[in-house]
Amino acid sequence: MSSITRLPGTPEPMHFWPGAGGLKIAGDSWGDPKGPLVLLQHGGGQTRHAWKGAGERLGAAGYRAVAFDARGHGDSDWAADGSYGQNVMVEDLVRVIAALGGTRPVLVGASMGGGTSLVAAGEEHVDATALVLVDIAPRIESEGVDKIRAFMLQKPEGFDSLEEVAQAIGNYQPHRTPPKNLQGLVKNLRMNARGKYVWHWDPKFQPTRDVMLRRQSRLEACARNLKLPTLLVRGGLSDVLSEDGARSFLELCPHAEYVNVTGAGHMVAGDRNDVFGGAVIEFLARTVPVQGDPLQPPHPLRPHHEGLPGDITDLP
Repeated sequence: MSSITRLPGTPEPMHFWPGAGGLKIAGDSWGDPKGPLVLLQHGGGQTRHAWKGAGERLGAAGYRAVAFDARGHGDSDWAADGSYGQNVMVEDLVRVIAALGGTRPVLVGASMGGGTSLVAAGEEHVDATALVLVDIAPRIESEGVDKIRAFMLQKPEGFDSLEEVAQAIGNYQPHRTPPKNLQGLVKNLRMNARGKYVWHWDPKFQPTRDVMLRRQSRLEACARNLKLPTLLVRGGLSDVLSEDGARSFLELCPHAEYVNVTGAGHMVAGDRNDVFGGAVIEFLARTVPVQGDPLQPPHPLRPHHEGLPGDITDLP
């Protein structure tokens, strides 16, 4: 890791917490430290920066929002032994919660972070107040998984320029408007010893397609065991979580609510942060309200509507 350097303009973490095995976990926070705790976990190949807009919005609504880099990502330490499995990431989550005072949290997780959150809640490693899964469920599509892996594994030697990085991102996310200021990309990159731009994750973090798909049975058992308020958010353009995959989760967890965000791909919060943030805050206002006791969510669960779930394109 010593041959990889941070680029000028990369935001410094607000916090560091101890993870499993002594690794340092980097994070940011927003809002009232006394508000209900909402932990935001990103997907594979992302960082805490993916949650900045959502974290700021949750903080403004009275919640204590905390986003942290998973091990091997962003400013968190890399695992010398290449340990990046689901179990150790759950252990990191448990350690971060303890460092934050042991408060019962809302778990919000996208993709990889959603899998960690589902295992943590479903296997009762974490006594959470609510769970929000973002474009992840036990059943995911192999085609979408293959595209993620192809994106993550391209150009292992590094990129020559920010323009080349932007092109790679655009090829993976053609529905997004290209960034006008390429300097905004530096927080997602590092510089290697050869002067090439490389992604912000440990090259040893290479989740294989087989491993990702084999987790289905474990995640299904976790979904059946959920008792807490649960919201599933799907990107309407996602090729990772299909409509059928979302429905299968709702059959496993009948009390869960469901939101389909049109115009968003797999990275829902980044594509439609306005709609995503509004949907999560509306859900939490009923299940873990700021003015109520966050240890005792007072509202009953509201099951998802029968029939076709509605698409959300805007919220009042």
